[in-house]
Amino acid sequence: MGLAAERLRRTLRALTEEPVVDPPEEEPGEVVSYRTLELVLRVGELLLASGESTERVNEAMLSLAVAYELPRCEVQVTFTNILVSAHPGNGAPPVTGARAIRRRIPAYWRLVELHRLVHDTSIGLLEIEDAFTRFREIKAARGPYPPWMIAVSLGLIAASAGVLVGGGPLVAGTAFVATLLAERTTAALARRGIAEFFQLTLASAIGASSAALVISAGAPARAATIVTGAIVALLPGRPLVASIQDGITGDLVSAAARLLEVFFIVAAIVAGLGVSVYAAVRLGVAIDVKDLPAAPVSLKPVAIIAAAAVSATFALSLAVPRDVLFPAALGGALIWVVYVLALGVQVPSVLAAAIAAILIGLLGNLLARRRRAAALPYVVPAIAPLLPGTMLYRGMIELNTGAPQVGVLSLIGAISVALALGAGVNLGGEFVRAFQRVGLGGSGRGARPAARRTRGGY
Repeated sequence: MGLAAERLRRTLRALTEEPVVDPPEEEPGEVVSYRTLELVLRVGELLLASGESTERVNEAMLSLAVAYELPRCEVQVTFTNILVSAHPGNGAPPVTGARAIRRRIPAYWRLVELHRLVHDTSIGLLEIEDAFTRFREIKAARGPYPPWMIAVSLGLIAASAGVLVGGGPLVAGTAFVATLLAERTTAALARRGIAEFFQLTLASAIGASSAALVISAGAPARAATIVTGAIVALLPGRPLVASIQDGITGDLVSAAARLLEVFFIVAAIVAGLGVSVYAAVRLGVAIDVKDLPAAPVSLKPVAIIAAAAVSATFALSLAVPRDVLFPAALGGALIWVVYVLALGVQVPSVLAAAIAAILIGLLGNLLARRRRAAALPYVVPAIAPLLPGTMLYRGMIELNTGAPQVGVLSLIGAISVALALGAGVNLGGEFVRAFQRVGLGGSGRGARPAARRTRGGY
């Protein structure tokens, strides 16, 4: 009787209790390819070090990650750092890699080749090892121009800018020699580890000192054109465009860092000019703001050719591909023509510069999209003829000759023109992006973080 009751209790317990089921085995997480992670990091590092904007670097890295199936990839690009993190899922720890960019040298030919690499991988033309081989070839390849030609191009920028503001052969030759001397001096300082701020200060001081020597020799008007050309060769057109692009696209950290870089470059140029002008005035050199050249509002062939030469030589200094030199020269001539025509109908100089830059940004981005290349090599050199070298020099003369308030206004005007150029170029690019279906490497315009609304209704 007792045994039967025990069996009955066991049966009732088995019927009332929930059955014990063994937990299913967890599915393995996705495999993270360390080789792919390395490629994404190295391509992003070289793009950023070669002068590309952070948004384009971010798009290129994400395109590579998608092409080689890096799971749940997150990319963070700032002015000096790159971070990539892949999440396998199912409780597996993320795999993260980072790189620091300590040296940035503008090499626009690399941008073009790297973007072609990203495009080919995004449409499945390259396996991972083939992509690595091509990347190593791009990194190890020599630029399209020898180093001495890059140095000479800075002198040619100064010579062309001097002619653009009304100088002749003597002005062009003097500006060339002064800028080349400044470039060689700063190169010697760089080899000794002197900070770039002081290199630029000395370079602008050499240009202004050469102008003071010409003034003391009895040719004040020629001196002003010489120093204007020397300043244009130093102005930060490349970081200015990239900084405004980063700000417009929502990467405020990188935008602030790049703008700070632009500020220090301009501050170094202004400091060198200020020291030279102050010393010249103290030594009795008759520097007068009335001797400064005014930008001509006529469309003389000499001015148009000089504007094209400024852009072509500026492109040469940025090491653009050889087939970009001619479009850059055309862009320089076009931006000058549009700017002068706008001034001719009484448009303010800041607005005229912005209008001309918008057209250049639009055409440059369209051409770059047609060639499946980066846009910066086409748009940055084209704005060089309108960089405000004369306004900076005018401001420093006014500050040191008893008109500080007017001098401050001149410096503010120079900065306003520079910002108008950067914003206008990027606005032209935005027009192109608004009507394109896909972005770099297949990233759609809907994936852009900066396009999200931050106020108002949804």
